[in-house]
Amino acid sequence: MASAMKIVIGLLTFVTVGMIIGALFQLALIHKLEDSYGSKFPSFNRLHKIQSDGYLPLPRVSGVSHWVNDREAETLRIGHVKPEIVSWSPRIIVLHNFLSVEECDYLRALASPRLQVSTVVDSKTGKGIKSNVRTSSGMFLNPDEREYPMVQAIEKRISVYSHVPVENGERLQILRYEKDQFYRPHHDYFSDTFNIKRGGQRVATMLMYLSDNVEGGETFFPGAGSGECTCGGKMVQGLSIKPNKGDAVLFWSMGLDGQSDPKSLHGGCEVLSGEKWSATKWMRQRSVAS
Repeated sequence: MASAMKIVIGLLTFVTVGMIIGALFQLALIHKLEDSYGSKFPSFNRLHKIQSDGYLPLPRVSGVSHWVNDREAETLRIGHVKPEIVSWSPRIIVLHNFLSVEECDYLRALASPRLQVSTVVDSKTGKGIKSNVRTSSGMFLNPDEREYPMVQAIEKRISVYSHVPVENGERLQILRYEKDQFYRPHHDYFSDTFNIKRGGQRVATMLMYLSDNVEGGETFFPGAGSGECTCGGKMVQGLSIKPNKGDAVLFWSMGLDGQSDPKSLHGGCEVLSGEKWSATKWMRQRSVAS
């Protein structure tokens, strides 16, 4: 009887030790996967932070070595871009670190020699006309420049984060606002039938900031938020986003019901000092010919 008990106790000890060793190996494997890919299921504390500050959950990238030589991850700037929801109505997301410093400087260099006085779209002809509601200078990248590798990388990134196909995007427009320049509040969607013949209505806009050390020059949404914000040195009702180099603002001109959203009214506040550079991508319902 005693020998039988010893055998049972020995077996139980062996099984228990085996379970402990197996659990330790499993924990080691989980930590290794988390370090390589980031946890897909954030902890309670991380979820609480996401809910409290409005950030979307992103994979935790610990150890940049995992992304080395991963061209897709580099193109999409995985681990660098940090989305922040700032408004649900209208839908507005700030994408922090959307562009690298090199990409910002590259777009500015492409645009600098060809800047002209900015225009607005004429509802009757679809052509650009000068207007006192917009006092910046700017230019559009041409079809050949859309084939440049860095431009293609930026356009692919815009498509992935907005969920709008690349071919539905208009050509990038690059703008420069100098001191005292501005863009009065306006809608990006069209209110006429002429401009929607090619590609349909504008559904979303990606506005990317290419410079820093700018005072004023905020992107202002009068119909968003419920409090006051700063716009060109003045306190006004609505929501404003400060231009920070590399950040981007993604907002939708159409609601979830497929109708134009009047709350997407927005403008560029007056620049008080410095130069505000930005790049804009308008996205349509259907493919847009170059």
